[in-house]
Amino acid sequence: MTILTPPAGRQAIYRINPVAKLGAAAILSVALVLSIDWVSASVALAFEGVFFLFAGLGPRRFFLRTSPVWLAAVLGAMTVLLYGRASGESHFHFLLMNVTDGSIELAIATLLRVLAIGLPAVVLFVTVDPTALADGLAQVIRLPSRFVLGALGGMRLVGLFLDDWKSLELARRARGVADRGRIRRFAGQAFALLVLSIRRGSKLATAMEARGFGASNQRSWARESRFGWHEILLILIALVVAGTALATSMATGQWNFVGAT
Repeated sequence: MTILTPPAGRQAIYRINPVAKLGAAAILSVALVLSIDWVSASVALAFEGVFFLFAGLGPRRFFLRTSPVWLAAVLGAMTVLLYGRASGESHFHFLLMNVTDGSIELAIATLLRVLAIGLPAVVLFVTVDPTALADGLAQVIRLPSRFVLGALGGMRLVGLFLDDWKSLELARRARGVADRGRIRRFAGQAFALLVLSIRRGSKLATAMEARGFGASNQRSWARESRFGWHEILLILIALVVAGTALATSMATGQWNFVGAT
């Protein structure tokens, strides 16, 4: 049975409250979304690259975990390059595709911005324990415990989907109904997994209600979620990186507010 296991590591990032990681990622995302320019994204990436060295991820694990971000950044940049707003000299034109000076600059800015937003978010959340995140959301942010614990229960069962999918595939092969028609097989297997997930979710909800997880009174927590100076330092670092990136962009005249594009 595959279950999500808490991440482990000796680096300090593993001991920081997940709420602070969530806040730091949000600060960087909001700051970089405000402007589409290559300067702010480059400055942010330069700072983030230094802090990635202390994240406790080796090169192989780093690129494996962040591979969807790299792929999304390249695809997004290619789309903007070919179909972005045309301005300046045209270098290539075919049907709807038009590569110009403006689209090249916008594609570079898009590539860097996706990386600057996505990479730190992935790196920060790789080190997050779902139970610690739930403790932080309920104790620090004061979200409703019923919602938090329900979400935690769902996250803990995500790993079971892979086992269920493999079991369904083996069972259908044993019955001789999975040898042909990949699309039809996928649709039928996905529906079977949906039914199985609904049944398991209903049982889990009943069990949690029976154990008092849905009570409206003030509940106790097995682990105290602390928000100390380590968490404040991470938030301050995110503010400094975001502020430096925006200030550099404005100082160099590259600030390009997203509403003006």
